[in-house]
Amino acid sequence: MLSDSVIQYSNGNSRRNIEDALVAAGKDLNDLRPADLMLVEDFHTMGRFATVQLADLTNIDADAEVLDAGSGIGGTARYLAERFGCRVTAVDLTEDYCHTSRWLNHLVGLDDRITVHQGDVTALPFADAGYDVLFSQHVQMNIADKPRLYREARRVLKDGGQLAMWDITTGGPDPEYPLPWADVPALGHLVDQSRLRSLITESGFEIDQWNDLTDQAATTMRAIIAMPPNPLGLHVFNPNFPDKLKNLTTALADGRLRAVQVLARRS
Repeated sequence: MLSDSVIQYSNGNSRRNIEDALVAAGKDLNDLRPADLMLVEDFHTMGRFATVQLADLTNIDADAEVLDAGSGIGGTARYLAERFGCRVTAVDLTEDYCHTSRWLNHLVGLDDRITVHQGDVTALPFADAGYDVLFSQHVQMNIADKPRLYREARRVLKDGGQLAMWDITTGGPDPEYPLPWADVPALGHLVDQSRLRSLITESGFEIDQWNDLTDQAATTMRAIIAMPPNPLGLHVFNPNFPDKLKNLTTALADGRLRAVQVLARRS
């Protein structure tokens, strides 16, 4: 039985829809480059801009072992593997997304650096202390058992390993739904910044950076909404995405939601 969180994210057609969109955008699938996928693969607030900013905070190099926990269709994993030449393990609960991720990794020639696993980020199928950096972008809002999420993150990180997060928290009255991660409130598990910070530190992390980027996020998302229509975009495989994007942007602008960038270290 698929969980509600899986069902809301995927209808099983992500590969076909993305392939159709790439062709409609004039992309040659036999000569596809990672940059060709940028508009369709980053399923989080501010998209690639946020991923680049977060990666800039880390100490990733070509020898690093990186885990992207909650990887979606693999945009962050591909970005990190191409930029740093590192090895990346990608984990997502949605098998459809994992299948699409493997396909895209192959198309852009990065499947030798990225391994994709279908799995639960609160029960990672990996040994202790195997990773230097763990990326988590817009994952915790769908997870009720956040202590277990961060205990697992700490378990698989090496001593001094980094937890790099880009996430959404509450900041005031409830936002309007649907949102990108939840069609209805019951499918989301947002907490405020104070609670999220406590959950992370209580799980055995020390916070190195905690940056509230809500204003930047709201401005960026307004600019994205104002862009002319494009065959490529998250609407390709996310139903009702324009409405979700509008509600997210409005809630960021009025402070009902907050966007936080976090770098923590396994203590």
